[in-house]
Amino acid sequence: MTTTVNPVLRVAPAAPAEAAAHFRAGLAFHTDVSDVAAALGAGGDPGFVLVDSRSTEAWDQGHIPGALHLPTALVPEQAGQLIDRSVPVVTYCWGPGCDGAARAALALAELGYRVKEMLGGFEYWVREGLAFETWQGRERRAPDPLTAPVDAGDCGC
Repeated sequence: MTTTVNPVLRVAPAAPAEAAAHFRAGLAFHTDVSDVAAALGAGGDPGFVLVDSRSTEAWDQGHIPGALHLPTALVPEQAGQLIDRSVPVVTYCWGPGCDGAARAALALAELGYRVKEMLGGFEYWVREGLAFETWQGRERRAPDPLTAPVDAGDCGC
């Protein structure tokens, strides 16, 4: 008798201890828009520096309030003058289709910084209805119901 295995289970799930180690490690390298927004919105020092690693044109189009603008290409020459190495750094770029934040995080890590990448980037910040800044001032769009709960303070994750 032949048993057909579906595509999900073609490779068996990891053992629970292995899975726990994998997901714990992932959280050491990544954070998300909701958690960054909560930390920044709590008042006081969030305990990290938020770095927008995009170009000046992208920054001008919109950026997260309080972020430091440091394009990826300039990290090696400018990070040491702008960011205290004892403070963790969170990087972001455009969104899930862009790996600029990962490249910036790598460059910062190679310089001795503790760093995380913000998953979703600027795209999901805006899509979740969070305020952003342009050269014209602050803006906010309605939350996208595919990325954020419309009538709740958070997703409950």
